[in-house]
Amino acid sequence: MPVTLYIANKAYSSWSLRPWLLMATLGIPFEEVTIPMARPDSKKKMLKHSPSGKMPALKDGDVLAYESIAVIEYIAEKYPQKNIWPKNKAARALARSLCAEMHAGFQPLRQHCPTIFRRPVKARELTPEALQDVARLETIFASTRKSYGRGGPFLFGKFSAADAMFAPIITRLHIYDVQVSKTTRAYMDAIMALPAYQAWLKDAAKEKWAIEKFDVI
Repeated sequence: MPVTLYIANKAYSSWSLRPWLLMATLGIPFEEVTIPMARPDSKKKMLKHSPSGKMPALKDGDVLAYESIAVIEYIAEKYPQKNIWPKNKAARALARSLCAEMHAGFQPLRQHCPTIFRRPVKARELTPEALQDVARLETIFASTRKSYGRGGPFLFGKFSAADAMFAPIITRLHIYDVQVSKTTRAYMDAIMALPAYQAWLKDAAKEKWAIEKFDVI
């Protein structure tokens, strides 16, 4: 019986994209339920499936996992054959460290450049703090690809949990037309070329729910 993944709007929910992209890309079966954000009953509905009142959340029978990084860890335990984390011990430790950094960090860039998956590509002048975040991202992508990127276009060669965690910020770099290195651009293109990523974008474009404060950015 497939697990159930509860997500928020595909147009805006960067957190929801992460486990969704991971499972969709690796061919892990799941049922999908969308609870749109910023509606009068959103919080009430989300609290039925997540004690934080936020998406994503994953249910597997009586088991509940919420917060994107915890959902990904649960999926990795349930489907060890999918090699969601790199096999190499050092690479796996780095991948987990980068995911934790992504989960907790990069606030200036996140706040200045909200994730809007259906936003037309348009440049925005970045604050000094956001530029520092971009510089850190470029360092992560270049160093990780150099050390572990052989065997594929992703951070650790093959697509992994780390790529799923960084996919939303890749979107930010793209839709706000941030100038980046060739290495970063190649990595961005690899993520955005994933069929699952393209499917997410198509679904986001078709959604009828709208949050005006985001759509006008």
